[in-house]
Amino acid sequence: METGSVTTPFGQRSMTLGMLASQVMAGEIKPDQSVDKWKLFRALCEAKPLLGIGDRALAVLNALLSFYPKNELAQGNGLIVFPSNIQLSLRTHGMAEQTVRRHLAALVEAGLLLRRDSPNGKRYVRRDRAGEVDEAFGFSLAPLLARAEEIEQLAAAVMAERLHVQRLRERITLRRRDIAKLIEAAVEEEIPGDWQGLYREFRDLIEGLPRSPTTAQLELLLDELTALRTDILNRLEIRVKSTKQRGNADYTERHIQNSNPESTSELEPSFETKQGAIAEPDNDRGAVAPEKGRGEAAYPHGQKKEEEQSRRPDVRNDGGGLKSFPLGLVLQACPEILAYGPDGVIRNWRDLMAAAVIVRSMLGVSPSAYEEAANVMGPENAATVMACILERGGHINSAGGYLRGLTRRSEKGEFAIGPMLMALLRANAPAGRKVG
Repeated sequence: METGSVTTPFGQRSMTLGMLASQVMAGEIKPDQSVDKWKLFRALCEAKPLLGIGDRALAVLNALLSFYPKNELAQGNGLIVFPSNIQLSLRTHGMAEQTVRRHLAALVEAGLLLRRDSPNGKRYVRRDRAGEVDEAFGFSLAPLLARAEEIEQLAAAVMAERLHVQRLRERITLRRRDIAKLIEAAVEEEIPGDWQGLYREFRDLIEGLPRSPTTAQLELLLDELTALRTDILNRLEIRVKSTKQRGNADYTERHIQNSNPESTSELEPSFETKQGAIAEPDNDRGAVAPEKGRGEAAYPHGQKKEEEQSRRPDVRNDGGGLKSFPLGLVLQACPEILAYGPDGVIRNWRDLMAAAVIVRSMLGVSPSAYEEAANVMGPENAATVMACILERGGHINSAGGYLRGLTRRSEKGEFAIGPMLMALLRANAPAGRKVG
């Protein structure tokens, strides 16, 4: 390098080793080296996190590049631009001159510009008789040309990291969806297992992620979600295999029985009649058929039937094909119903159905609407739906109309309680942070 190419800043600005290193690097530019200035600027915008510069500094650099007359940065074209601070302020859309000077100093400190100060600190150019630039004082763009390859590599690294983070977030989103829907399916199918505990573990993992996570934190979360998903799938696969084996055994047993040549079931019609006869009531359970017409005046509008249903929790009506869910899950999803149980506590399905009768009256649901729901869905499921309606009371204009709508959908096989419970579980869980 020629020692004459080293210059020091004007005035009170001090010389640093970083400035000297930038000038040494600029002096090693190859004569035939060139780069498209706007392509390089786009790479700078990508690599700014690694270069330690901000958006405002890039705006000032963009203005400086606009004063360079050629599209190609090359040694032969001259690499010094000399706009005044007023001109730079105009091309940065009115940025204050003091702010412009601050960001110019940041670009010099980052090693992207060099100062070529004149004896009096002014920026100007001297031209020869032919009008060509003889000597210029201002800012040298030589460090950009010298570091062009490095800047492009940094930009590629930033883009690769961004793509990696994007894929991590996509995979985390898929794992979250899989886990939530698999737990929901397990609860809806009444598969034994601590599904509430697994759901809490799932929510703890999601809520433990910071608002602006690092790549390492995202990778750790993905590994933990993958392990949890695998655990859930293993439990469900065991259940599926056991169900399949039991089904095959039942089919084999039926096949052997039907293949018995000595079977006399076809020759004994009286035996078939006994099999199809209506079973007698189970006297051990104490169920007594009410006499027709007795007590109807004391229980107007079907209230007697509601209380009878609340006193007989063992009675199930699957007319709508709905599946019952564990009482603990219902209470976790609908905690507001607890206040209406006996002494403010719900210990069993009997208590829940008694509380549902009180809630029905409080929400203005007619006895006929609730009776119809209990007949179609079953008393336990009707009580569960009333608990859900109470939980979402602020979003439902007419509780009675809403219940009748769910009853009609249940009759058609278009309604399931599982999604409603899972939505309330998610709503009552502490607010988590989004990922992806």
